[in-house]
Amino acid sequence: MAYEVYGPGVYGPYYNAGAPVAGTNEVQTLTIGGTPTGGTFRLSYEGRRTGNITWSATNATLLANIQAALDAITGANWIVATAGTLTAGIGTILLTFSGGDVAARAVNTIVVDTNALTGTAPTLAIAETTPGVSATYRDVQRGAVIVDTTNGKHYIKTGAAGTGTYVVTGSQT
Repeated sequence: MAYEVYGPGVYGPYYNAGAPVAGTNEVQTLTIGGTPTGGTFRLSYEGRRTGNITWSATNATLLANIQAALDAITGANWIVATAGTLTAGIGTILLTFSGGDVAARAVNTIVVDTNALTGTAPTLAIAETTPGVSATYRDVQRGAVIVDTTNGKHYIKTGAAGTGTYVVTGSQT
């Protein structure tokens, strides 16, 4: 009997054409251009809007402001902000979707909701740098059985729900 319903206590088997994939965390790049000297901006993700994010010429302060704003609308460190080419608050910031419900999956693009930066022609843009790839059956419980119907192998999910970590069972060739 096959059980293909996700949920607590449901362990498969799940059927997949090919080996399960671990998935890839999406990376998006926020680019701050022009010559900002102050002001604020807001970002939106899946209809949730951040509060005002205060721009700062101090990279660590700007990154902390962005991180706090993203944490408030998703979850702590679900989206991690790190410096790309950031110098004095101008350049690129990498936004890596690596936690909670946004890890190991394709996600929607963050949107610049409001640009209230001051200075000489300050701009904000977001682009997808690394597309996310959804892990096979990422939301099933640890211990779930996945059957590779193409290669005739069985896998056990060894990672927690929301991840894509699998081990082939037995000595199948």
